[in-house]
Amino acid sequence: MNKKVFEIEMKVRDYECDAQGIVNNANYLHYFETTRHEFMQSLGISFKESHVLGVDPVVTRADLHYKTSLTGSDLFLSSLTVERKGVKMIFHQAIHRKEDKALCCKGQIEAVILMNGSLSRGDYYDELMKEYLNN
Repeated sequence: MNKKVFEIEMKVRDYECDAQGIVNNANYLHYFETTRHEFMQSLGISFKESHVLGVDPVVTRADLHYKTSLTGSDLFLSSLTVERKGVKMIFHQAIHRKEDKALCCKGQIEAVILMNGSLSRGDYYDELMKEYLNN
């Protein structure tokens, strides 16, 4: 069964492009992070609110594969699915140019959950993400 996918539309801003006119590779990390933050908002909590509760997701690894470049003003779709592996939350993320559906970047972002500064299993997030984790 396919996992439920979260997806948002974004637009490349000109200042994100390098001298070659393509999106600088570091910006894809920002796009992926924005997607995860919007995902959490869609579940009813912000990262700031989570921090106030003492629950902090922390990225421990990012593995990105660049495929096709985005350029200034491109519209694109940024999506994610999420899975649990032990104490890790694994976010499978992808960016597709909206116009032609070309895969621009895909990545796997690993995170752990700290509860009041200590490593935890992250049950708090499991409950929030249950419809994404159980599909």
